[in-house]
Amino acid sequence: MGLSGVEIPMFDPSLLPVESIRDAFQANGLECTVCAILPKSINPISPDAGVRQKAIEHLTRCVEAAAAMGAKLLGGPLFAPIGYLPRHRPRQVELSWATTAFQALSNVLDANDMVLSLEPVNRSETFFLRTAAEAKQLCELIGNPRIGVTIDTFHANIEERNIASAVLSLGRHLKHIHASENDRGPLGRGHVPFAEIFNALKAISYDGFLMIEGFGYSAKEKNAPGNLWASTDVSPETLAMESAQYLNNVMSHPLIV
Repeated sequence: MGLSGVEIPMFDPSLLPVESIRDAFQANGLECTVCAILPKSINPISPDAGVRQKAIEHLTRCVEAAAAMGAKLLGGPLFAPIGYLPRHRPRQVELSWATTAFQALSNVLDANDMVLSLEPVNRSETFFLRTAAEAKQLCELIGNPRIGVTIDTFHANIEERNIASAVLSLGRHLKHIHASENDRGPLGRGHVPFAEIFNALKAISYDGFLMIEGFGYSAKEKNAPGNLWASTDVSPETLAMESAQYLNNVMSHPLIV
């Protein structure tokens, strides 16, 4: 398919067959990254100190499981569970709790040579980190070069006024890209300005992955998001191949300005 890496979704690290996954990556010459979503009981910005400590312990296990699969990057909206939406704007105390939680991971990140990449998501999924500017602020408070930002172009298409400008604003803090169309379908069929985004990535000398993230339809996967949302003519394999071809073309012919 022309891919050089694959991203593994992680919900509960104890449920992943990490050794088998590592073997599969090695056997096929692919690199591994991991995207984790926090269970609802795991919240680094909970008002409850016990819950926050539990979140640090969970994130530590996530780092260790990602390393066991051979990954060097663990990303995702790791600051709060998806759908945690208290009826207030982010508060300074929550920034402080998040800072403390991620600073507590410094030793395990160093021990596993791991990068942690925090992903802003849209307003229907979080109140806390929605934009590149908010994620950059948190990274600067944390002050660890191993901790940076993932830009997901689906979420950025909702929350950023200009996605390319958001990329430029992050500079060295940008660690990972989720290349995703506005409808989560094959790249190039929607309106996300990937050529402009690629120009911005070149300008900041970004050398990480363009990780394709979207949904394909499979009648066999009844509980998969793609079963509800994806076009029925787009299989997961079609999504991957068509998107990879599109990205390779964009990288070969960036926008001339």
